[in-house]
Amino acid sequence: MVKTLLKQLGEYKRESLLTPVFVGLDVLTELMIPFTTASIIDKGIEAGDIGNVYYYGAVMMVLACLSMIFGMLAGKCIAAASTGFACNLREAMYENIQSFSFSNIDKYSTAGLVTRMTTDVTNVQNAYQMALRIVVRSPLVLICSISMCFVISKKLSAIFLVAIIVLSLILFLIIRSTIKTFEQVFRKYDDLNASVQENVSAIRVVKAFVREDYENIKFTKAAENLYRLFVKAERLIALNNPVMMLVVYGCIIALSWFGARFIVIGELTTGNLTSLFSYIMSTLMSLMMLSMIFVILAMSAASGRRIAEVLNEKASLTNPENPVFEIADGRIDFDHVSFSYQQGDGEETFSDISLHIASGETIGIIGGTGSGKSSLVGLISRLYDVNAGSVSVGGMDVRNYDMEALRNQVAVVLQKNVLFSGTVLENLRWGKEDATLEECREACMQACAEEFIERFPEKYDTWVEQGGANLSGGQRQRLCIARALLKKPKVLILDDSTSAVDTATDSRIRRAFAAKIPGTTKIIIAQRISSVQDADRIMVLENGKISGFDSHDNLIKTNSIYQEICETQLKGGGDFDQPPAENN
Repeated sequence: MVKTLLKQLGEYKRESLLTPVFVGLDVLTELMIPFTTASIIDKGIEAGDIGNVYYYGAVMMVLACLSMIFGMLAGKCIAAASTGFACNLREAMYENIQSFSFSNIDKYSTAGLVTRMTTDVTNVQNAYQMALRIVVRSPLVLICSISMCFVISKKLSAIFLVAIIVLSLILFLIIRSTIKTFEQVFRKYDDLNASVQENVSAIRVVKAFVREDYENIKFTKAAENLYRLFVKAERLIALNNPVMMLVVYGCIIALSWFGARFIVIGELTTGNLTSLFSYIMSTLMSLMMLSMIFVILAMSAASGRRIAEVLNEKASLTNPENPVFEIADGRIDFDHVSFSYQQGDGEETFSDISLHIASGETIGIIGGTGSGKSSLVGLISRLYDVNAGSVSVGGMDVRNYDMEALRNQVAVVLQKNVLFSGTVLENLRWGKEDATLEECREACMQACAEEFIERFPEKYDTWVEQGGANLSGGQRQRLCIARALLKKPKVLILDDSTSAVDTATDSRIRRAFAAKIPGTTKIIIAQRISSVQDADRIMVLENGKISGFDSHDNLIKTNSIYQEICETQLKGGGDFDQPPAENN
């Protein structure tokens, strides 16, 4: 995990290496100040030598200034290193997520990925910042302070060692108890983020069904679970301070008692006793800071593992060594194809599928929910890979193509129509980045989107809210179709992409396709017979198998499933997934 995370330091390695250097110099100059204070007292004040007071006072000022300068330089380096490290982590995760296939994405919840890129990265950033500063500073202060204490008085240093042992033991018990709790905390963050995301994205449904109170209760439950875990952990961490104060005051009392006696018998000077007080306080504070950094490192370890999990996730779909970039035409071949979402584990979505689609054909696909319609077409653009057999486009296995080139030529309009915040024109240019306004208008005319865009006051500069929230379902679908058409693909797949469009508009879109893109292979998945009945051939899927693959006229005569679908829709206009009404 640590190795994976530290790879993302990148250009901030220099700042990360300079920070411990400046911290070390800061500590050394700071620890010389109590020693200089002892010299002012012993060699200046008690000796009545004003010259030594001025001399050692000037030395102390120089040391203080140097300590301040080194501290500022350390702070500047650590700020650059930690924030840059966090930035690189987020960029690396985001870039890796973009390479994920659908099967990779299926392993993570959206809320979980958001938590990793926000809360988890912030925890790692804070831990890294403290580690560079405190993990270097505290042990150095501890070692130097102990050394100076033994130089001043070995006998009094025994008090100091006893205090360190007691404090270390208590702090170890506190830290061990908090680590387990913090490992649970970040799993609860996912639940909290999931509740917020789900509620906000579905706010219209929530209000339509008057479920605000239910959603409030669900969110409150997630928030309270997080609250209880944090309170449990913080309650244990809060013991640090009183334990620290108890040990510190015990040391001060013991040191004052034995130190005064040593001064009286001449084994210790007043200045040395003052220095001992400073060094003991520095040491005990270093121990307390170390205990806190261990707690923070424990918190960040859970976050670091979650981040490393995303960074180490390898895309299940990759380009071949020598990819092909040119696709000859839109012909499609399935050769004994079998597929399941979990390869080697799980029920097959479909098996031993073989078919041939000629370039320029219009193919309709119809079937019940779960029959494998979307899975089948997802293999054409290589959103998933087959378990067995092969899928070819333009006479070549899709696994031999460069994936970007393949997906530019096999345009898919998915079931879930996704638009992004921006103007209509910006959304259309997702299909072709450098598309002119005229090209966009032409694509919109084919998708029958021009008619409603022209009614907008700002036309193609109309702002689209996130997810297309300010557009109707039919308008979103038509914009998504136009966006796909801008690619000028050799294969166009519409995965139930006209379900929210009225039948008249649906018919106009299909006529435009026939007239404007006759050479493009068109695959239309639909729930309505009217959307596919004019196709060259219609594929009827049932339980992952092809029940029929012929023209509408032939299927209506020979295929019982297709006959039932037609009869159901013609009688009641219902969905073919529902059984036909029984005859009375």
